[in-house]
Amino acid sequence: MIASLFMSDIAIKIEELGKLYRLGEIGTGTLTHDLNRWWARLRGQEDPFAKIGESNDRTVKGQSDYVWSLKDVNFEVKQGEVLGIIGRNGAGKSTLLKILSKVTAPTTGRIKIKGRIASLLEVGTGFHPELTGRENIYLNGAILGMSKPEIHSKFDEIVDFSGVERYIDTPVKRYSSGMYVRLAFAVAAFLEPEILIIDEVLAVGDADFQKKCLGRMKDVSVNDGRTVLFVSHDLNAVSQLCTHGIIMKHGTVEYDGAMKETVARYLNHDQVSPSYVNSIEKDSSEIYIDEIHVRNTKGEVSASFQYDEAIIIDFKFHASETSINKGRDIFVTILDGRKRPVFSCETRIEKSHYSLVIEANTLVRGDYSLYAFVNLPKIAQLDVVEDVCNFKVIDAGSIMSKHGEHDYGVVFGRYNWL
Repeated sequence: MIASLFMSDIAIKIEELGKLYRLGEIGTGTLTHDLNRWWARLRGQEDPFAKIGESNDRTVKGQSDYVWSLKDVNFEVKQGEVLGIIGRNGAGKSTLLKILSKVTAPTTGRIKIKGRIASLLEVGTGFHPELTGRENIYLNGAILGMSKPEIHSKFDEIVDFSGVERYIDTPVKRYSSGMYVRLAFAVAAFLEPEILIIDEVLAVGDADFQKKCLGRMKDVSVNDGRTVLFVSHDLNAVSQLCTHGIIMKHGTVEYDGAMKETVARYLNHDQVSPSYVNSIEKDSSEIYIDEIHVRNTKGEVSASFQYDEAIIIDFKFHASETSINKGRDIFVTILDGRKRPVFSCETRIEKSHYSLVIEANTLVRGDYSLYAFVNLPKIAQLDVVEDVCNFKVIDAGSIMSKHGEHDYGVVFGRYNWL
């Protein structure tokens, strides 16, 4: 059930939300099953098929035709807050937004909402393909409960932001996917809903338009005090825009907290390994790399760092008494997401443990890994590890972050303007 919310600062409150689907069928597949579910609802009882439903885990083979796309979801969103929802494909993010947008109904639980909702879930949502861009703007405004004069007052801003003025009187079925998204976002953002819901659909737009969208969402939340729910796999974008985050996993909320901690937890638990441990038997009389761990300044192994945070890479060597202090070096190259060398460094191995400290404000946002080897200069590479210890740098506040996904290099330069 979706009801109004009369609470001082809460825009959305979700309690025990669940959505059950039957795979491959509409309804339950038989009239008898449909009648059983209807009779249970009539008596206020639980769906009889909910008990056999399984969680939506795509990594294991299911035994039931009933799947919980969402189950026991609970969280709150405050007015004016920007909530980032992250998780792997199939985690339940889009299903959650569809329920909040009233595209589909929940199976269990309660949703309490304060204010009007505008949604941008996928290309073409809410648009009639036979109507022109102009007609669709007025149609969407009417759906949101706005009067014609109110819509008219925002019309020029919508058209200007979308950049489709030349085609505004053309049926939208002739628009490209990028034009569709531009106009749809402009309609959703400028018709002044209290709650704005944006799915991954912004990825269709080009880099400049994504930058404009992020800026507009900031204005909507900070200046206008409206609530934004934002789903994206672009962790730099959600870190830059969102203050509060949740991680969805198998249809449940795995974590709920500040956005910075949410991104760090997501990367450290689900995506990449910031450690290397040797698993191959090697000559014990020689020197080789035994372990490598990427750590934050607290000493914790981490796969996620802010751009202004130092990165510490710990190296542990297996070294016999006869192999140490014999002119061996450790040579390390930092690789970017395309496996291109960013920079290299080395030092003479005179003990079994070293820490390489990459200073804050060195690496720009992106994915990184290590290539390292024990080196006997000009003679041989004694031990090599390639593309290990994956970690990510997040940029939500540097002077360059306003450029979004524009490629501005892999390191922050040391320079002065005179």
